Amino acid sequence: MDSPDSTATDRATTARERRRVALATTIGTTIEWYDFFIYASAAGLVFAQLYFRPAGDQIALLLSFGSVGVSFLFRPLGAFLAGHLGDLIGRKAMLVLTLILMGAATTLIGVLPTYDSAGVLAPVCLLILRILQGLSAGGEWGGAILMAVEHAPEGRRGRFGAFPQLGPPLGLLAASGMFALMAVIAPGEAFAAWGWRVPFLFSVVLIAVGLIVRTRVAESPVFTELAQRRQRTTVPIARLFRFHTPIVILAALTFAGNNAAGYMTTGGYIQNYATNPAGPLGLERAPVLLAVTASAVVWGLSTWIGGTLSDRIGRRTTYLIGWGCQLLTVFPMFWLVNTGDLWLLGLGLALFTIGNGLTYGPQAAFFAELFPASIRYSGVAISYAIGAILGGAFAPTIATALVQQFGSTNAVAVYLAVLTVIAAAATFLLRDRTGIPLGPEHEQAQSRGTTILSS
Repeated sequence: MDSPDSTATDRATTARERRRVALATTIGTTIEWYDFFIYASAAGLVFAQLYFRPAGDQIALLLSFGSVGVSFLFRPLGAFLAGHLGDLIGRKAMLVLTLILMGAATTLIGVLPTYDSAGVLAPVCLLILRILQGLSAGGEWGGAILMAVEHAPEGRRGRFGAFPQLGPPLGLLAASGMFALMAVIAPGEAFAAWGWRVPFLFSVVLIAVGLIVRTRVAESPVFTELAQRRQRTTVPIARLFRFHTPIVILAALTFAGNNAAGYMTTGGYIQNYATNPAGPLGLERAPVLLAVTASAVVWGLSTWIGGTLSDRIGRRTTYLIGWGCQLLTVFPMFWLVNTGDLWLLGLGLALFTIGNGLTYGPQAAFFAELFPASIRYSGVAISYAIGAILGGAFAPTIATALVQQFGSTNAVAVYLAVLTVIAAAATFLLRDRTGIPLGPEHEQAQSRGTTILSS
């Protein structure tokens, strides 16, 4: 029988390990999304000029934003590969591999020659490296959120799952902050000549830090138990689509509404719309980037609140509150941006990110509780990747085309509002399973009653 001191030590060790996992998943996803977002920011600021200029100004901008979306088409492949391997060899191994892949692709973009130096080879190489980023992003999220949620106490999964969800807002904060700094250090032509490269090259330092942190955490206890019980599924993806296809579709639709809205800022659309000299606003680059950076702080806070709140009132209720906030602020956000006042622009973005955060914070726990343990990595990763294609993949490109066609951002607001309503309907159809046991001994319960239409 354990002594009281031994039991206290075990509890302290468990708490310490949970803190380590929370830190590791937050730092890792922040670095991954910093890498992902600096590309999106550069696409809105300089890539049209440096890599697609021969196509003409308007087409070059569409191609530049389109290159952001291309990576999303490869997210499902990354999710399939990482989900399959994550359910077979573990969550931790995939976290390390995806971080290395993302870091290598990002650093190489920082040294890539432009169209003027390498001709058509330059945009081709840029697209290849963006595809590698997409493969990494498609596989990374599932492993990070499962490490956090599967280590968490039953009543605090939303809170612990919110830690990796802080990665995107913190990544956006770091990416926008870095670009704002470089816009001051290397203004005007210097920014296009070399200033934009520094954020990409800085990724080397961040990746080294991320690897040190991630290699020191323990494997997920759920996967460890699966391995010990020999309950790992040989072909998890086949089982996922045979028995859980409706859940994958509904979960993907919930993320599509969140992702499309988020990519108005993270995808570089607002940055380009507000700073384009040929556009209606023509604002200075650095202040706009600072406004986006400030909105990322609000996004991070609302994400944390959303995850924590979901432990108290349930995942679905928190989501529905978030969808309501997003729907109410989508038109005012564009109205405030279109004033051309930097303070009002920042206010509009900040208000819009509240709903976005409330629907992003609970997502880790919500998705993890939808799928059985043996196919959970595949389920959450593939749902996330499909949702990213349906939502954020081409949101900046669609928004640009809508404004060019209709001459107003109201068309973009309608587009985002429709996606929000669809996502809210999908959320309503999914059953709230807050607190359901996640271990492999409860696979039967985990496979039943996932939607309100099921038994």
